[in-house]
Amino acid sequence: MVVGIDEVGRGALAGPLTVGAVVLTHATRAPKGLTDSKLLTSREREALVGPLEAWATNWSLGSVSSNEIDRWGLRLALAVAATRAIDGLSVSPTHALLDGPFNLLDAPLRLEDQWNNAPELRYASLSHTTLIKGDRLCASIAAASVLAKVHRDRTMVELADEFPPYGWADNKGYGAPQHRRALFELGPCCYHRVTWKLNVPGELDVGQKPSEPTFSNEDL
Repeated sequence: MVVGIDEVGRGALAGPLTVGAVVLTHATRAPKGLTDSKLLTSREREALVGPLEAWATNWSLGSVSSNEIDRWGLRLALAVAATRAIDGLSVSPTHALLDGPFNLLDAPLRLEDQWNNAPELRYASLSHTTLIKGDRLCASIAAASVLAKVHRDRTMVELADEFPPYGWADNKGYGAPQHRRALFELGPCCYHRVTWKLNVPGELDVGQKPSEPTFSNEDL
Protein backbone atom coordinates (compact mmCIF):
# COMPACT_ATOMS: atom_id res chain seq x y z
CA MET A 1 0.00 0.00 0.00
CA VAL A 2 2.03 2.93 -1.34
CA VAL A 3 1.34 6.59 -0.59
CA GLY A 4 2.79 9.52 -2.55
CA ILE A 5 3.54 12.60 -0.44
CA ASP A 6 4.44 16.20 -1.29
CA GLU A 7 4.30 19.58 0.44
CA VAL A 8 3.46 23.14 -0.57
CA GLY A 9 4.01 26.44 1.19
CA ARG A 10 7.43 25.67 2.59
CA GLY A 11 9.02 28.88 1.32
CA ALA A 12 6.10 31.20 2.01
CA LEU A 13 6.36 34.08 4.48
CA ALA A 14 2.78 33.67 5.68
CA GLY A 15 0.02 31.10 5.89
CA PRO A 16 -0.01 27.36 6.46
CA LEU A 17 2.24 24.66 5.13
CA THR A 18 0.21 21.83 3.58
CA VAL A 19 1.15 18.24 2.78
CA GLY A 20 -0.80 16.04 0.38
CA ALA A 21 -0.97 12.24 0.58
CA VAL A 22 -2.33 10.14 -2.30
CA VAL A 23 -2.74 6.35 -2.34
CA LEU A 24 -3.07 4.36 -5.57
CA THR A 25 -3.91 0.66 -5.67
CA HIS A 26 -4.55 0.37 -9.39
CA ALA A 27 -2.59 0.92 -12.57
CA THR A 28 -4.99 3.09 -14.53
CA ARG A 29 -3.63 6.07 -16.44
CA ALA A 30 -3.37 9.31 -14.50
CA PRO A 31 -5.66 12.21 -15.46
CA LYS A 32 -4.44 14.03 -18.54
CA GLY A 33 -2.11 16.94 -17.81
CA LEU A 34 -0.96 15.76 -14.38
CA THR A 35 2.53 16.96 -13.51
CA ASP A 36 4.39 18.99 -10.89
CA SER A 37 1.90 21.56 -9.59
CA LYS A 38 4.48 24.35 -10.07
CA LEU A 39 4.41 23.72 -13.82
CA LEU A 40 0.64 24.17 -14.05
CA THR A 41 -1.47 27.31 -14.10
CA SER A 42 -4.02 27.84 -11.35
CA ARG A 43 -6.80 27.05 -13.83
CA GLU A 44 -5.11 23.80 -14.86
CA ARG A 45 -4.66 22.77 -11.22
CA GLU A 46 -8.29 23.53 -10.38
CA ALA A 47 -9.45 21.50 -13.38
CA LEU A 48 -7.47 18.49 -12.16
CA VAL A 49 -8.99 18.36 -8.67
CA GLY A 50 -12.17 16.46 -9.59
CA PRO A 51 -10.41 13.90 -11.83
CA LEU A 52 -7.68 13.35 -9.22
CA GLU A 53 -10.14 12.80 -6.39
CA ALA A 54 -12.00 10.26 -8.54
CA TRP A 55 -8.79 8.57 -9.72
CA ALA A 56 -7.02 8.15 -6.37
CA THR A 57 -7.89 5.18 -4.19
CA ASN A 58 -7.62 7.50 -1.20
CA TRP A 59 -6.21 10.95 -0.50
CA SER A 60 -5.81 13.34 2.40
CA LEU A 61 -4.27 16.68 3.33
CA GLY A 62 -2.49 17.76 6.49
CA SER A 63 -1.51 21.30 7.46
CA VAL A 64 0.43 23.19 10.09
CA SER A 65 -0.29 26.82 10.90
CA SER A 66 2.20 29.68 10.87
CA ASN A 67 2.07 29.60 14.69
CA GLU A 68 3.03 25.92 14.72
CA ILE A 69 5.88 26.57 12.29
CA ASP A 70 7.16 29.29 14.63
CA ARG A 71 6.82 26.98 17.63
CA TRP A 72 8.47 23.86 16.19
CA GLY A 73 10.72 25.05 13.38
CA LEU A 74 10.26 24.18 9.73
CA ARG A 75 11.65 20.64 9.72
CA LEU A 76 9.49 19.38 12.59
CA ALA A 77 6.45 21.27 11.26
CA LEU A 78 6.87 19.48 7.92
CA ALA A 79 6.89 16.11 9.66
CA VAL A 80 3.80 17.01 11.69
CA ALA A 81 1.89 18.08 8.57
CA ALA A 82 2.88 14.84 6.82
CA THR A 83 1.76 12.86 9.88
CA ARG A 84 -1.60 14.60 9.82
CA ALA A 85 -1.97 13.88 6.11
CA ILE A 86 -1.42 10.14 6.60
CA ASP A 87 -3.68 10.14 9.65
CA GLY A 88 -6.47 11.40 7.40
CA LEU A 89 -6.29 8.42 5.06
CA SER A 90 -8.84 5.63 5.41
CA VAL A 91 -6.15 3.06 4.56
CA SER A 92 -2.81 2.30 6.22
CA PRO A 93 0.13 2.72 3.82
CA THR A 94 3.10 0.39 4.12
CA HIS A 95 5.50 2.46 1.98
CA ALA A 96 5.83 6.16 1.18
CA LEU A 97 7.16 7.87 -1.94
CA LEU A 98 8.49 11.26 -0.83
CA ASP A 99 9.33 14.26 -2.98
CA GLY A 100 12.81 15.59 -2.25
CA PRO A 101 16.08 14.35 -0.77
CA PHE A 102 15.08 13.62 2.84
CA ASN A 103 12.46 11.76 4.87
CA LEU A 104 9.89 14.46 5.70
CA LEU A 105 8.01 11.98 7.91
CA ASP A 106 10.80 12.24 10.46
CA ALA A 107 12.58 15.13 12.17
CA PRO A 108 15.16 15.56 14.93
CA LEU A 109 13.46 16.47 18.21
CA ARG A 110 14.90 19.07 20.56
CA LEU A 111 14.48 18.91 24.31
CA GLU A 112 12.14 21.89 24.30
CA ASP A 113 9.82 20.35 21.71
CA GLN A 114 8.12 18.23 24.36
CA TRP A 115 7.20 21.46 26.18
CA ASN A 116 5.93 22.94 22.91
CA ASN A 117 3.33 20.17 22.53
CA ALA A 118 5.06 18.52 19.60
CA PRO A 119 2.96 15.50 18.59
CA GLU A 120 4.32 12.02 18.09
CA LEU A 121 5.72 11.37 14.61
CA ARG A 122 3.98 8.03 14.18
CA TYR A 123 5.28 7.37 10.67
CA ALA A 124 8.93 8.32 11.19
CA SER A 125 10.02 4.72 10.63
CA LEU A 126 7.63 3.97 7.77
CA SER A 127 9.41 2.34 4.83
CA HIS A 128 10.03 5.04 2.24
CA THR A 129 11.77 6.12 -0.95
CA THR A 130 12.91 9.70 -1.54
CA LEU A 131 12.75 11.02 -5.08
CA ILE A 132 14.36 14.30 -6.13
CA LYS A 133 11.89 16.01 -8.47
CA GLY A 134 9.48 13.25 -7.53
CA ASP A 135 6.53 15.46 -8.48
CA ARG A 136 7.71 15.16 -12.11
CA LEU A 137 8.52 11.45 -11.93
CA CYS A 138 5.76 9.90 -9.86
CA ALA A 139 2.02 10.21 -10.48
CA SER A 140 0.93 9.85 -6.84
CA ILE A 141 3.44 12.51 -5.69
CA ALA A 142 2.31 14.85 -8.49
CA ALA A 143 -1.32 14.30 -7.49
CA ALA A 144 -0.47 15.06 -3.86
CA SER A 145 1.27 18.28 -4.89
CA VAL A 146 -1.70 19.47 -6.99
CA LEU A 147 -4.32 18.72 -4.33
CA ALA A 148 -2.22 20.36 -1.62
CA LYS A 149 -1.46 23.41 -3.78
CA VAL A 150 -5.10 24.02 -4.69
CA HIS A 151 -6.21 23.68 -1.07
CA ARG A 152 -3.52 26.03 0.24
CA ASP A 153 -4.13 28.61 -2.50
CA ARG A 154 -7.84 28.67 -1.65
CA THR A 155 -6.95 29.18 2.00
CA MET A 156 -4.69 32.13 1.20
CA VAL A 157 -7.38 33.75 -0.96
CA GLU A 158 -9.79 33.49 1.98
CA LEU A 159 -7.21 34.97 4.37
CA ALA A 160 -6.56 37.80 1.94
CA ASP A 161 -9.98 39.21 2.77
CA GLU A 162 -8.83 39.75 6.37
CA PHE A 163 -5.57 41.49 5.42
CA PRO A 164 -5.90 42.96 1.89
CA PRO A 165 -2.66 45.03 1.87
CA TYR A 166 -0.44 41.92 1.75
CA GLY A 167 -1.88 40.83 -1.60
CA TRP A 168 -2.26 37.16 -0.68
CA ALA A 169 -4.96 36.57 -3.27
CA ASP A 170 -2.20 36.98 -5.86
CA ASN A 171 1.06 36.02 -4.11
CA LYS A 172 -0.38 33.29 -1.82
CA GLY A 173 1.88 34.40 1.04
CA TYR A 174 5.19 34.21 -0.83
CA GLY A 175 7.71 37.04 -0.92
CA ALA A 176 6.36 39.08 -3.82
CA PRO A 177 7.20 42.81 -3.87
CA GLN A 178 3.70 43.92 -2.76
CA HIS A 179 3.83 41.50 0.17
CA ARG A 180 7.27 42.65 1.29
CA ARG A 181 6.36 46.29 0.94
CA ALA A 182 3.28 45.78 3.13
CA LEU A 183 5.42 43.93 5.67
CA PHE A 184 7.76 46.90 5.85
CA GLU A 185 4.92 49.41 6.19
CA LEU A 186 2.55 47.46 8.45
CA GLY A 187 4.67 44.76 10.06
CA PRO A 188 3.61 41.10 10.33
CA CYS A 189 0.11 39.90 11.19
CA CYS A 190 -1.08 36.78 13.00
CA TYR A 191 -0.61 34.63 9.87
CA HIS A 192 3.07 35.49 9.34
CA ARG A 193 5.91 33.22 10.37
CA VAL A 194 7.36 35.73 12.75
CA THR A 195 10.37 33.70 13.91
CA TRP A 196 11.76 33.87 10.39
CA LYS A 197 14.26 36.71 10.12
CA LEU A 198 12.38 38.41 7.31
CA ASN A 199 14.63 40.60 5.20
CA VAL A 200 12.24 43.44 4.36
CA PRO A 201 13.99 46.31 2.54
CA GLY A 202 12.91 49.88 3.11
CA GLU A 203 12.27 50.42 -0.57
CA LEU A 204 11.44 47.73 -3.07
CA ASP A 205 10.76 48.46 -6.73
CA VAL A 206 7.82 46.66 -8.28
CA GLY A 207 10.08 44.88 -10.73
CA GLN A 208 12.70 43.94 -8.16
CA LYS A 209 13.02 40.27 -7.23
CA PRO A 210 12.56 39.81 -3.48
CA SER A 211 15.34 38.17 -1.55
CA GLU A 212 14.83 34.75 -0.02
CA PRO A 213 13.77 34.56 3.64
CA THR A 214 16.47 33.96 6.21
CA PHE A 215 16.15 30.67 8.10
CA SER A 216 17.52 29.84 11.51
CA ASN A 217 19.54 26.68 11.97
CA GLU A 218 16.59 24.84 13.48
CA ASP A 219 14.46 25.60 10.43
CA LEU A 220 17.08 24.04 8.17
